[in-house]
Amino acid sequence: MSEITIHLHLEPLEEGGYVATSPDVPGLVAQGRNMTETVEIAQGLARKIVESCIEHGDPIPPALVGLEPDKPAVDLRVPVGMP
Repeated sequence: MSEITIHLHLEPLEEGGYVATSPDVPGLVAQGRNMTETVEIAQGLARKIVESCIEHGDPIPPALVGLEPDKPAVDLRVPVGMP
């Protein structure tokens, strides 16, 4: 299994929790109780979107095409909650 990084945009919700969207994966909208849960849900949803594209013959989002198994390490930006 290959891995790739995607950009996630997290926003706090008025009623509590967070929602994540991604400019790299159209249609990705994930909601969770906290940032960690929201990111985990978004990761799983991104996988399911790719699987659905493959299964139905739809184009895979460009940010997820051309995975190279020998890619070097990548840098990630991850949210950190502040008190």
